[in-house]
Amino acid sequence: MRTTEEDMESTIALPAVLDLAAAETLMATLRKRLAAGKACRLDASNVEQLMLPGMQVILAAIRSSEKVQVMNPSALFDGAIADAALSYVRGDETHIAGEVPQDPPQVQEPVPAPNDDPQPNPEVASVAPQLGKDIEQDIEAPMDGPPAPKRILTIDDSKTMRDMLRMTLVDAGYVVIQAVDGQDGLDVLRKERFDVVITDINMPKLDGYGVIRHLRADASYDDTPILVLSTENDQKTKDIGRDAGATGWLVKPFDPDQLVEIVRQVSP
Repeated sequence: MRTTEEDMESTIALPAVLDLAAAETLMATLRKRLAAGKACRLDASNVEQLMLPGMQVILAAIRSSEKVQVMNPSALFDGAIADAALSYVRGDETHIAGEVPQDPPQVQEPVPAPNDDPQPNPEVASVAPQLGKDIEQDIEAPMDGPPAPKRILTIDDSKTMRDMLRMTLVDAGYVVIQAVDGQDGLDVLRKERFDVVITDINMPKLDGYGVIRHLRADASYDDTPILVLSTENDQKTKDIGRDAGATGWLVKPFDPDQLVEIVRQVSP
């Protein structure tokens, strides 16, 4: 079939370098189009460098709606997604070509907390984030209704990563508060209580290890689940996190379904 003018208008040509700035621009564009009910085709033919923020935005987008398709992926784009052991739906100018078969997503097994039994491997849950949803609104339970949703604090110096976490967790029914670095996270934790804390490791002012050690030194946070979400994946860094008191360790880019499942495991 011939490409129509409507198809061309709905196509977003991805830049050669999908860095943080490009990812933020792309996320804003996708959110606006999906909120208006419009289909979006992502032309990935020119992508030469796919950084973590760009990968997270694209994965969240193509999993959030059948109206988002990837067209003409470059070899680098395909390779980057395959390296992350993640699959996506490909499309051409007229139809969805089908899901690309990949190995199951590689998500790290939660780190056992001191004196606790190891957490079992999570099974993939069927929860899809919605980009068209207003991620700035937390879910609140009615006063006379069911128990209030659990509260999660996310600590990460990347705004794009914080938005991806919030989008995923709010859609799963959690109330999410954000902190921009380790010190900001501790300041928030002194004022409010949370059911789960999710923290990055490499951050300015105070890193994730410092956050964990401060919390474990406070008796009121003895049993609060603390999940690490980091690009670091070597055994040495995970051992440091375990010794500091981390409950679990996940690797970026995270799989939304498995993140939600792990949160449910550590805080049923």
